[in-house]
Amino acid sequence: MKRKFSRVAVLMGGTSAEREVSLRSGAAVARGLRAAGYDAVEVDVRETSDLPIPAGIEAVFVAMHGAFGEDGGVQTLLRERGLPYTGSGPESCERAFDKSRARAALAAAGVPIPKGVALRADPGACPLPLPVFVKPARQGSSIGCHRVDAPDQWAAAFADAARHGGDVVVEAYVPGRELTVGILAGAALPIVEIVAPGGCYGYQEKYTPGLTQYLVPAPLPADVATAIQRDAERVFAALDAATFGRVDFRLAPEGRWYVLELNSIPGFTETSLLPKAAAAAGIAFPDLCDRILNDAAVR
Repeated sequence: MKRKFSRVAVLMGGTSAEREVSLRSGAAVARGLRAAGYDAVEVDVRETSDLPIPAGIEAVFVAMHGAFGEDGGVQTLLRERGLPYTGSGPESCERAFDKSRARAALAAAGVPIPKGVALRADPGACPLPLPVFVKPARQGSSIGCHRVDAPDQWAAAFADAARHGGDVVVEAYVPGRELTVGILAGAALPIVEIVAPGGCYGYQEKYTPGLTQYLVPAPLPADVATAIQRDAERVFAALDAATFGRVDFRLAPEGRWYVLELNSIPGFTETSLLPKAAAAAGIAFPDLCDRILNDAAVR
């Protein structure tokens, strides 16, 4: 593959609740790009009003999670500067990051999603039969997410999700298996099954090495795996995403699966899922970073 860029910047950090994870992702990406032969400069973004990108940078790898990184904010600034950047454009990022808007887009596309509602204010009691998952519409890494099994858990769960701003999304809890499908160049990678301790895949379970087991490729019947991968590609297309991403699923015991969300900038840490899926497809980490960067554009 002919390389389009040489001197590149890796944007990391940011101001969101996922800053520390982003710093780890960005450092890993920078190492991967250097191993692939790039002159990669690490840029720690500490504010949302400006980007301290050094002179001579030809393209930008966005490794920022959460608000400003995944919601279209940084992509808008990069587009205004005319700098090629990795991943989806501002409009796609904004739509995917807001779980309420993403649910509407996926429902319109006929993609299976759990029953759910978006709330602006606490109605006083859960509007769906328990158990449910309560989560901020505009957060990632399971921050502010709670499973509610009993009525007396509702108020605290809603309040914690609401403090992050925006809508609070309430979805029916889907028992079963946790699956995720990485997307590269619009095509699904091997499925990863996540086996978390106690069945809870929260912040600690995501970012503590060795705490969670990952099965790659997931042990699924071939026809089921193929169908889930095709739905992941449908999600990617429905949200007008570009180059790469990761689609999270729940597979219920009766065999039905449901889409939870699209991550437009998934993690690149030592426990992250997209690199695991790429490795299962024979794509080494430096090659993964190279492929993503080489598709950078002003979207």
